[in-house]
Amino acid sequence: MDPLLGIPVGLALSTAAGLRVFIPLLLTSLAARFAYLTLAPGMTWIASDAALIAFATAAMVEIAAYYVPWLDNIADAVAGPAAVTAGIIEMAAVTPDLPPLVRWTVAVIAGGGIAGLAQLGTTLLRLKSSTLTAGVGNPVVATGELIGSLALAILGLLAPLVAVVIVVILLAVLARRLFRRRAHSSLP
Repeated sequence: MDPLLGIPVGLALSTAAGLRVFIPLLLTSLAARFAYLTLAPGMTWIASDAALIAFATAAMVEIAAYYVPWLDNIADAVAGPAAVTAGIIEMAAVTPDLPPLVRWTVAVIAGGGIAGLAQLGTTLLRLKSSTLTAGVGNPVVATGELIGSLALAILGLLAPLVAVVIVVILLAVLARRLFRRRAHSSLP
């Protein structure tokens, strides 16, 4: 894969990991397994039988956890560090043509960073939903996150440049809301 194309794929998959940790890992595993995606050296384990089974199982458990009222908030607490780790793995895995130092630097900063930002956005949204609806609205949020993760991961694999435009728009909306919230909280 061309390094300039691997980075947009990695950004889309990493952002999707911020929405649901295991969906993009599962799709990456499948894409590599069917030779649609070339993985970086040392990352071919992602296409193994064991990884495919683990990602599929973890994805099902993760999806189910977000539909249990009290478990969804616990899942959010665990998902933060897991999403950052998944974002790093995703970015490192799909940029095989970059030199290792560059690949891992981009993976940690861009992949982990964007996954962490996406996870922060979903955590804030779930907190707002829990506060405003006493948790009743959280399944709607969970469904949106699942659809978003699936769509962004699939789009990242099929049309990475389109996916990156969507990621940039999502980041702009999140940044605007965070800055607006900060400005309102600093008013006397």
